[in-house]
Amino acid sequence: MRSMPEAFAPDGDEIPDAAAAMAPGHFLRLGEWRTVGEYVAARLSNNAMSRWPRGDGHPVLVIPGFLAGGLSTQLLRDVLRQWGYRAYDWGMGTNLGYRPRMTDHLPARVRQLRARNGGQRVSIIGWSAGGIYARELARACPDDVRCVITLGAPFRGSHQASHAWQLWNLLNRTRDATRQVSEAARIAREQPLAAPTTCIYSKSDGIVAWQCCTSLPAPLTENIEVHSSHLGYGHNLETLYVIADRLAQPEDRWRPMHHPKTDSQDLEDAAASR
Repeated sequence: MRSMPEAFAPDGDEIPDAAAAMAPGHFLRLGEWRTVGEYVAARLSNNAMSRWPRGDGHPVLVIPGFLAGGLSTQLLRDVLRQWGYRAYDWGMGTNLGYRPRMTDHLPARVRQLRARNGGQRVSIIGWSAGGIYARELARACPDDVRCVITLGAPFRGSHQASHAWQLWNLLNRTRDATRQVSEAARIAREQPLAAPTTCIYSKSDGIVAWQCCTSLPAPLTENIEVHSSHLGYGHNLETLYVIADRLAQPEDRWRPMHHPKTDSQDLEDAAASR
């Protein structure tokens, strides 16, 4: 039986120390292979997922992780549409790190999606580095963003607490890109958002330190633990359940997620269908 996602709203000493976090060990990296099983499980669980909270049709923008593109988030976007949302890719192809055109393209994409959908505000889901972009996009477009959900996004603490760091650094050598990982940028990036924010993390993440994927406490921010590989966040059943629950909340009536045991049978049914 699979456990339910666990939520916590850290205060004081309970905040994970992201500054001292280190990249996951070799054993956890090897565990990333389980993403194949997570993908298969999601594909076999359509019936169970169809009973999960459904949406109101508002637009959802999905931003892929580093070195990933639209194909990596296709299943997630398909599931979002199954729940009644209008799901969209970010429209920038493969995520190779910071690119100057992001500054104009992503805010324009949000405004375009809002206009296309009758003025409804846009929810943003960002996977890994895509979650960092999602958060900064919400800061840039506060009136257009309904909520933000990050999936294993290392927006806090050391940039080097990730096995993707060296490759990111290799592909992002411009002055503008270097500025994005400066100490000043890191401090600014750690600040909680004004928009409702759900930060999903996994202690078995084999790519980035889970501590870096959790937020400082804020009234509209929550950290939720799931049991997922880093490469599998977008098709992990626990993660998908959290996404369904969070997106289904009525606009401007956000509440943190607290051990939704009354709905646990749906998640257990999905796990049993594998």
